[in-house]
Amino acid sequence: MRKLRAVIPVLACLFLATGAVPVAGKETIAQQRADDVERAFAEAMRLHQSGDLEGAIRGYLAILAKRPELGDVRSNLGAAYARLGRYEEAIAQYKEALARDQRNQTIRYNLALAYYKAALFTEASAEMAPLIASMPKDQPERLSAVLILADCQVRLGEYKKVIELLSPLEATYGDNRAFAYLFGNALISDNQTAKGQTLIDRVFRGEDSAEARLLIGSILLLADDKHAAVKEFERAIELNPKLPSLHAWHGRALMRLGDSEGATSAFNRELADNPNDFEANLYLGILLKRDKEFDEAFGPLSRATRLRPRDSYSRFHLASLHAARGKPAEALPLLEAVTKEYPDYAEARVLLASVYYRLNRKADGDRERAIAQKLNAEQQAKEPGAQDGAAQPKGGKPPTDPQNNHKNQ
Repeated sequence: MRKLRAVIPVLACLFLATGAVPVAGKETIAQQRADDVERAFAEAMRLHQSGDLEGAIRGYLAILAKRPELGDVRSNLGAAYARLGRYEEAIAQYKEALARDQRNQTIRYNLALAYYKAALFTEASAEMAPLIASMPKDQPERLSAVLILADCQVRLGEYKKVIELLSPLEATYGDNRAFAYLFGNALISDNQTAKGQTLIDRVFRGEDSAEARLLIGSILLLADDKHAAVKEFERAIELNPKLPSLHAWHGRALMRLGDSEGATSAFNRELADNPNDFEANLYLGILLKRDKEFDEAFGPLSRATRLRPRDSYSRFHLASLHAARGKPAEALPLLEAVTKEYPDYAEARVLLASVYYRLNRKADGDRERAIAQKLNAEQQAKEPGAQDGAAQPKGGKPPTDPQNNHKNQ
């Protein structure tokens, strides 16, 4: 069984106390008219609430061995697994419980939360979105669910979805720090820097906190003020070196300054505490690949692609790594998907042509090479004298680098 590392996403660390909600389940047990099962369930619940999670798990499993249809017991088993960071096992239990009780909103929320804490953001988003749609707008728990969904979308690089989700709520929750952090982050990442900065300045005005310094540094970096951004990140590190994503941002700034050694160190520091940080995995893999440390680069690049399966830039670099390792057949599907989604991604076309040639598909290679040459000629005509060797996808910049500046990457 594949083990999932426990990870606490940025939002949970900064602002939210996110925990699975145990299900009392007494009504279900009473309906079964099984006193021994009811007593066993009550004892397992007592152990659960007292913090003896291993004992509670043994109790729940003993009940399910005899009565596997009891969804409340199964849901509580999932909650106990989640408390121990055993998210894969928790997810399995929640899914089984939902199969027996599709309308149970508590179980669905717990399933979404287990996906979220396991850094399976696509799955968490898919569960949380319909749950939010079914919640009354005045339900107190709705805001937490919305913020978790927004954080999933931020992690997936779906900034426009975050803006669409949060914009209608700004008048009500604009001064909420978690709301402002996510909304401001999405606006900045979507190149709406002025609006994002206005929001952040209002909520975090004059605050010498690591969170505020991180946000200010990210704004400066996106404005290409690399030196000022580094100073902000260094101050944030002084205040809270454990702040999630901080070292990843610091590493990106150092990359822009050409300090590959410092950037590598920063990315490794991030991954030591947060192994599922997308940017740290992506850019560390790029640096290792550039230094021809191909075996070492495979882990972070493949993890980045798993975290954001739709990200064109991570898929391109993973394909490039496969090609460099002499595995063109593994590079091929990644490149074909990227060029299909981004027809004007010239650099991907060049690499795809090379892969086709290595697979003895000359006609396909000739076609891709011709397309790449045409795209590069068109780009040079638009920007005379431009020498940026990383032609980018049509329709804008790769989602991982809002400044479209890969010269040090």
